[in-house]
Amino acid sequence: MQKGTLFLIPVPLAEDAPAKTFTPFIIETVNQLRCYIVENEKTARRFLKEAGLKRPQNELVIHDYGKHQRNRGLKQFFAELNNGEDVGLMSEAGCPGIADPGADIVAEAHKQGIRIVPLPGPSSIILALMGSGFNGQSFSFHGYLPIDKEQRAKRLRDLEVSARKYRQTQIFIETPFRNNQLLEEVIKSCRPDTQLCIACNLTAHDELIKTQPVSQWKKDTPDLHKKPAIFLIF
Repeated sequence: MQKGTLFLIPVPLAEDAPAKTFTPFIIETVNQLRCYIVENEKTARRFLKEAGLKRPQNELVIHDYGKHQRNRGLKQFFAELNNGEDVGLMSEAGCPGIADPGADIVAEAHKQGIRIVPLPGPSSIILALMGSGFNGQSFSFHGYLPIDKEQRAKRLRDLEVSARKYRQTQIFIETPFRNNQLLEEVIKSCRPDTQLCIACNLTAHDELIKTQPVSQWKKDTPDLHKKPAIFLIF
């Protein structure tokens, strides 16, 4: 039996951004699928509604791969795919598999010989890089930096060295409620002339993308508490 296809479906980065996210092809794809693998069922159902789902939601099969479910292994999510049915994979925000546990689902799909089709959509990392003015030909995403202050300060200095030595954009993130502490550490640890871009609330009505030297951020420090943000240095 031919196996189904796993479609990687991008979702909005911000509350008020569905129109910026759901292309006609995504809407068409969503309305062809009955089964989904999602990180959070409640938000996934909202996204599907925003995307213009016509099928009654009580007809959907939704597999939740939240952290408690993932502990039981991944093969439980592949019954429909192995029976020849196409399935959609959705993240909590942005593109599945990019700084997202959905990458594990995609890796397992490759092992099982399942066709993968990523659909175009918003990635906060790429949008931030696009808007930063930094090197888009050589860049590195580091995810979350260490929580320990000493280790984090050392990591920031190492990233700064890499940015200067290799002319490579260094990109990192933090849990939104710790953004202000991270920004404070960047200002404290990095050289005054290091360029820092902050990209916050991307695609939202109050989106902020701003690049300036660390010395200037010290004079003009924004409040990033509980706001999704990407940090880039160069």
